[in-house]
Amino acid sequence: MEPKRHIGGSFEELVEIMKKLRAPGGCPWDRKQTLDTLKEYVIEESYELIDAIDSRDEKNICEECGDLLLQIVFIAQIAAENGWFDVQAIIESLCDKLKRRHPHVFGDLKVRDSEEVRRNWDMIKLQERESKKEEPSRLTGIPRSMPALLRAYAIQERAAKTGFDWEKGNLDPIWSKIDEEIRELRKALDEGNAGEVKEEIGDLLFAVVNLSRHIGVNPEEALQGANEKFSARFRFIEESVEGKGRSFDEYSLDELETLWQSAKKAQRTKGRPILDG
Repeated sequence: MEPKRHIGGSFEELVEIMKKLRAPGGCPWDRKQTLDTLKEYVIEESYELIDAIDSRDEKNICEECGDLLLQIVFIAQIAAENGWFDVQAIIESLCDKLKRRHPHVFGDLKVRDSEEVRRNWDMIKLQERESKKEEPSRLTGIPRSMPALLRAYAIQERAAKTGFDWEKGNLDPIWSKIDEEIRELRKALDEGNAGEVKEEIGDLLFAVVNLSRHIGVNPEEALQGANEKFSARFRFIEESVEGKGRSFDEYSLDELETLWQSAKKAQRTKGRPILDG
């Protein structure tokens, strides 16, 4: 059995491997990459890690963590080649930030609970932005590239911390807002105004995200669950159609609806989503 390597040595080996891949005579593909071309891989690896976590596959979680870490090391190497910063600077900056934002652990500050920790964290972030002469808005730092549902959720959460929010425990005004947005969407559709229709769809989705936030449901996870449920039921329909030797074109909408109801019944009977195969 090989002795376990020290974490510092393993990380240095990873950094050296990346340097070699990017060096003259290294890997043509790795040498070709830029910060812009790596963006899609950062996103892809992040979602693959989330899938692994959802599946509770320990081995896969470990592997996907490595794939995501690789993207950070890759970016650091490109930055180092341009004289901007290196992986050491990333680590040092992160260590400093963690200590600075946890004064209740690395300092003398006393806190009562996790909610007070979050308030202190937000206040420290605001102070950091002010010291850097950055936009002081509490919405600063929410990435525009986030999935829209998650970004809406984050924006609402930030606004709520200032007190700009519906009263907790009272869903009536939120339901009223959703009803209002539906009426406005219907009006825009009736008037045939494409620009307003798009805007009202956005307003309706934003209002639904607000509802999900108030009842403690992550809207992104909820929609992903709906996607999976629909996909499983649609696969059931496909298998039913294929099993009878007919094409989709030969089925009426009523017949497909009957198959859909069968898929729902089968799903309820199993007590879990219908899987492929």
